[in-house]
Amino acid sequence: MALRLALFWEVIAMAADTVRTNKMRSALTVLGVVIGITSIVGMTALIRGFDQSLRELISQSGPDIIYIQRFGVSSFGSNLRELLKRPDLTLSDARAIEQQTTTLQYVDLELGAGPGPVTQRRVFYHDLKTKSLIVFGTGENFAEGTRIPFLTGRYFTGTDVQYRKNVCVLGNTAYKLLFEPSGTDPIGKMVRVGAERFEVVGVFDKRPSPGGFNLNQDDFVAVPYTTYSRVWGLRVGRFGRGNMNGAITNIMISVLPRQGVSRATAMADVERVMRIRHGLKLDEPNDFDLTTQDSFLKLWDSISQGTFLALVVISSIALMVGGIGVMAIMSISVTERTREIGVRKALGARRAEILFQFLMEAAFLTMVGGIIGIALGAGIGWTVHLASGFPISLPWWSFAIGLGFSASVGVFFGMYPAFKASRLDPIEALRYE
Repeated sequence: MALRLALFWEVIAMAADTVRTNKMRSALTVLGVVIGITSIVGMTALIRGFDQSLRELISQSGPDIIYIQRFGVSSFGSNLRELLKRPDLTLSDARAIEQQTTTLQYVDLELGAGPGPVTQRRVFYHDLKTKSLIVFGTGENFAEGTRIPFLTGRYFTGTDVQYRKNVCVLGNTAYKLLFEPSGTDPIGKMVRVGAERFEVVGVFDKRPSPGGFNLNQDDFVAVPYTTYSRVWGLRVGRFGRGNMNGAITNIMISVLPRQGVSRATAMADVERVMRIRHGLKLDEPNDFDLTTQDSFLKLWDSISQGTFLALVVISSIALMVGGIGVMAIMSISVTERTREIGVRKALGARRAEILFQFLMEAAFLTMVGGIIGIALGAGIGWTVHLASGFPISLPWWSFAIGLGFSASVGVFFGMYPAFKASRLDPIEALRYE
């Protein structure tokens, strides 16, 4: 055991000496390995950082909220022509769900927030104005469902919704442009959204976004959906009261199961009501989507897995190029050291020991490239994080994968030169000049 350990360290020392003696050749040899490992570690850090950021963002919204849409992320990859044939959701659908289910704590609406055309208006306060912001209508439970933090004020109430009051809650963008510069308290102030005057009752704080990017996530104004219908859409009453038979093309219904009711049970209850309303037969698929937090995560998992697979393929090309370089340099090394191999064999070195020596030299060479690649990949990740605030994640296993890949490349591509060296005839090798 001690003899084998001594041999191992001797081989490592010889490999290090070979790298040190041929610095330029060694550097060019492992360049492909460095590029491949840098890509794996750097992109893994960024992808995992974005993945964690996105999952935290999704988890902040109610995990049990169920969204009913004409089509959403659940239909990703489906035939677009067939999706467009689906009927629009109606306010009557929301009323039916509210009246004909027993598993739901609340039913809420979002007008102008589903798939379809959106309403955009500038917001004015005295001589100040914003860029065009998205305006959508909701019920009183929107803030509870989305869990967007409040900066000041409140969300509108059921009374605001029922009496179609001209009240609004501003996204953070409108607040920063209209009120923050002067330090004015926005609560109770009158603003103009397009041509209509609204009283500000609340302001949302800045919404988190995946990766910390500015995705215009705060560029919105929320109003009661009944007011939205009166100003920008159809004349309807509070759902459950009044005429609800009109349709609006951009509507999303959100529901929350009662305490103690599982999400699957609530979804089945909602699905039953919607299928009856749409007259679907038992063998016909749903012409609407039931979307949950899991649907978003499933879609993201598909995207991230595809991205990571593409990264591995691209990095593997660089590693293969580096491996071919290792094979070439080790073949040259075997030729240059033919006499040395003959001497070692004449002194009693076995074929397995020669094979082990050259395999370890190849692995050492590529592991040096792997260590450099890990350092560069981690450095790129931290540089991006410090420069832009983009979240990163550097798990220990990404370093282990980098070292494992680099060592495997050395062993695989060093096998032929090592095998060639181990099969040299000692007498012929001693004669080699």
